[in-house]
Amino acid sequence: MTKRLFIVDLVLGVVKIRFNHCLGLLNVKKDKCVFLRKNPGMEEKIAAFRRLLEIMDELRDKCPWDQKQTLESIRYLTIEETYELSDAILDKDMEGIRKELGDLMLHLVFYSKIASESNAFDILDVLNTIISKLIHRHPHIFGDVKVTDAKNVRDNWEKIKLKEKGNESVLSGVPASLPAVIKAYRIQEKASGVGFDWENKEQVWEKVKEELHELHEVAHDNADHNKMEDELGDLLFSIINYARFLDVNPEDALERTNKKFIKRFQYVEENAKKLHKPLKDMSLEELDVFWNNAKKLE
Repeated sequence: MTKRLFIVDLVLGVVKIRFNHCLGLLNVKKDKCVFLRKNPGMEEKIAAFRRLLEIMDELRDKCPWDQKQTLESIRYLTIEETYELSDAILDKDMEGIRKELGDLMLHLVFYSKIASESNAFDILDVLNTIISKLIHRHPHIFGDVKVTDAKNVRDNWEKIKLKEKGNESVLSGVPASLPAVIKAYRIQEKASGVGFDWENKEQVWEKVKEELHELHEVAHDNADHNKMEDELGDLLFSIINYARFLDVNPEDALERTNKKFIKRFQYVEENAKKLHKPLKDMSLEELDVFWNNAKKLE
């Protein structure tokens, strides 16, 4: 790689990053350096990353399967790996997290390698882009902006991002293909970042109760399907907003409940099999006994 937007020097155990370009973007004066704290084992980590890049070069050059891949062909695999990482995190499986992070790291290197072959960008461009973004969007660390808490940091991030994008909507950064629960959460976070928000969680809870009442009314009146769908959507959106005020990620909360239900239901299935009785032939009272036993085992 001949292109270098920055030079990483290990001097006296301190990582010093000099930026030769992009200085205007970062608002860093020439010859000024960003100093990061000493990181033990940095040389070993850099060597491991270099080895991964070398292996990727070898695979792309010699392996028929790797040669065949495109940005599009590995996209679905990346989505699958991301969900596997998510499962490992929810299960608190540290070994699984380590393995899935490795798989995703491979994908990042793979995408960069493919792009470099058409001179679109390479791994250096990818790293420099995120370095520039992190420095620019953390003025409380790399500048003189003062913050008091994590909310200040998040709000500043959204404001800086909006300024970078010019006149685009603050919501334009929310991917259209996000699952609905995550999308609603991110929409609310971004709106809050520019001051469009409730003052406290009690107000949000009142909104939840209002939306629940409206859903109950249309359901009781046997309104058309579209109307009930609208009201249910409003209720879910307000519940997700309440979760945000509780500092609870609704996607994680719902997935934990999914896993809990699956575990309990499978316990019921196993015990029904021992009695040689199909679930559909068992009474609710019998099923409740197994269900409550499953709860006690948690």
